[in-house]
Amino acid sequence: MRAETEISAAPAFQLPFPCGQVWAGQTRTNHSPVNSVDFNRTDDVNDPVVAAAAGKVTRVANEGNTSYGRWVEIDHGSGYRTRYAHLNTQTVSVGQSVSQGQKIGTVGSTGGSSGPHLHYEQRLNGTAQKPVFNGSTALFFGTKNYTSKNKCSGGGSGVTGTVTTNGVALTVRSSPSTGATAVGSVANGSKVTITCQKNGTSVTGTFGTTTLWDFIGTGYVSDAYINTGSDGQVAPTCN
Repeated sequence: MRAETEISAAPAFQLPFPCGQVWAGQTRTNHSPVNSVDFNRTDDVNDPVVAAAAGKVTRVANEGNTSYGRWVEIDHGSGYRTRYAHLNTQTVSVGQSVSQGQKIGTVGSTGGSSGPHLHYEQRLNGTAQKPVFNGSTALFFGTKNYTSKNKCSGGGSGVTGTVTTNGVALTVRSSPSTGATAVGSVANGSKVTITCQKNGTSVTGTFGTTTLWDFIGTGYVSDAYINTGSDGQVAPTCN
């Protein structure tokens, strides 16, 4: 009965990366702790790390050149906590409440890391457990590619964003390119629903330079002008 109670109380953990991203998760018998997972993908330094579930930040620490290096711990209640280590940056503070999918830092190679990656743990009452992502237990032992479902659209609802420009309307285009046909526009401050995202022409806007474009039902707008509360991809990749 105790085990069943613990299972029922577990949060609906997702991969600690924005929706649609694919990461290789490695587990090995000599890992410390043994049930942790190391995540890698090409050119992953400074890629966003997001909360695997909603909770409250309990640790934002820096071990220097040893151990976890820069790391964050989140308390999810019922004895469950997650740890995110070897971060390059930390973007939350102790006591802060975070939502699932909210950015908490970026991938790095701090501490005792031999190369850029995210060291991730799911703990129950202080002991590292085999992590569960989207209802499925991670592969032990070996390497497996995982696709993040963190804050993905459900039932076609999409991810909400806010158009943020210098006041002018944002052009909606037929494809993810500044040279594509204009099919409409959305006013500054408008709420839009992002159903999927795709890489295209590089654009510099309110939120920096990006090649990511958001499909909002009628066409594409540059993600450089859309505030979703999280850097990087937040919706599935468009076909």
